[in-house]
Amino acid sequence: MTVPLEEPTVVQVRVNNEALEGIVALRFIGVDPNTDEKNCPRVWVDDEKKELVFQGWKAGEAVENEVRSTGPLPDYEAVVRIPARMVHILREACDAIEHPDVVR
Repeated sequence: MTVPLEEPTVVQVRVNNEALEGIVALRFIGVDPNTDEKNCPRVWVDDEKKELVFQGWKAGEAVENEVRSTGPLPDYEAVVRIPARMVHILREACDAIEHPDVVR
């Protein structure tokens, strides 16, 4: 269910405690089909940077510790959970980023 590009969004990001502001144009791909408007993991594609962007549930301390057991988790990174029922949305996002010339 690819949706056309939304209006560019101005975002502010902190990198090494320095605020950076820029315009990001994200293409919305999909939302958790079981959303209740409070818990709504979502997936976007940043065509310019060739990146996938996720909104998900915070993983929690136990999961973060498990992730840390395999390597560092810097302060500027996050661990999120995305439900398996969104696999088809993740596949669509992967296809969109890998083949941007194909209209869906």
